[in-house]
Amino acid sequence: MRAHRLIVACAALFLVLGFDLRMRSQQSAPPPPAPDAASSDTDSDTVFRVNVDMVQLNVAVIDSKGNYVTGLHPSDFAVVEDTIPQKLATFEEGSQQPIMLLNPSQPTLASASGASSVSDARPGAPGGSPQIGAGVANVFILFDTSNYMYRGFVYAQDAISNFVRSLDGTAKIAFYSYSRDVARDALLTADRSQVLRGVRSTVAGADAALYNALLLVLRDAGQYTGRKVVVVFSNGPDNASMVPPEGVGELAQSQGIPIYMISTREAKQDPMNTAVFERMSASTGGQAYFAKNWKEQQQAFESVREDLSHLYALSYYPQPNPNRGWRTITVKLVGEKAKNFRIRTRNGYRPRPSGFTPDAPADTALAR
Repeated sequence: MRAHRLIVACAALFLVLGFDLRMRSQQSAPPPPAPDAASSDTDSDTVFRVNVDMVQLNVAVIDSKGNYVTGLHPSDFAVVEDTIPQKLATFEEGSQQPIMLLNPSQPTLASASGASSVSDARPGAPGGSPQIGAGVANVFILFDTSNYMYRGFVYAQDAISNFVRSLDGTAKIAFYSYSRDVARDALLTADRSQVLRGVRSTVAGADAALYNALLLVLRDAGQYTGRKVVVVFSNGPDNASMVPPEGVGELAQSQGIPIYMISTREAKQDPMNTAVFERMSASTGGQAYFAKNWKEQQQAFESVREDLSHLYALSYYPQPNPNRGWRTITVKLVGEKAKNFRIRTRNGYRPRPSGFTPDAPADTALAR
């Protein structure tokens, strides 16, 4: 009986001492870090933070017959953000060298985030100064290798390979493939043979996580200067992504990266998938194509190549704007030209988008 009481007393003493040690440990431990204001609105680990100092626009000008209009000048364009007229900082046609129109160090210019003292000067960051020689286009190709592609896999590889060969010699190309995972098959390079090896090395895989893959491609593209476009070949809907298409599309808008969606008749049979493809491409200044057969796939890639070679690249430093939310961009032609031509470009951006930050580590859990 005495031994039993001794055991109980020891156990009680142990519990008291343990509780006291835990309390002392909590009191001496440093307080937890305050939550990041940029990520306080979300429960995920992704930080939603973008600071835009210069807005870049890719603009296609089309006449009444559907032909591209060339030979326009900076004075032919008027850009308005919300209701505020903007002054162009750079102007570029096709693959020509950009024309510098404003000094980026002018003190009268304000950042789009409203905090001119905060900017991201990394090469390729949304902020920073325009660079002479930035006229080279960077083309990021994303290829669907999911099980939706079994029937037309070889034809799609041929169409992509021909597209790679047809691009302007000054363009740099990166090639990615995706099913449930993403593969960086060829990093951004001017070496066409390296890209073509990446295309031919792809094999059909499992479920399709398109928006996961597109998020990774946009993050990679955001690290480079100059004009950037993403060309996606997708044969079907997304059935495995962890991220929504709305956030991915908004990131592309805020970074000024047009998305061209090339798909097949099978993909268009899904009305929801069709609507997402068309909305994402239109809102970023790209286009969506739905090919009935492999010949139309080739034609779609040819149309993308023609579009890239005829785009005007405009940029501006936003004038002071109290709007921290969605900002509408309107690009118009001045004078008589406005009556006969139509313009295609992105329709706006958010200085601090609710989508995904372009600041990503070199590798993520989405990529293999």
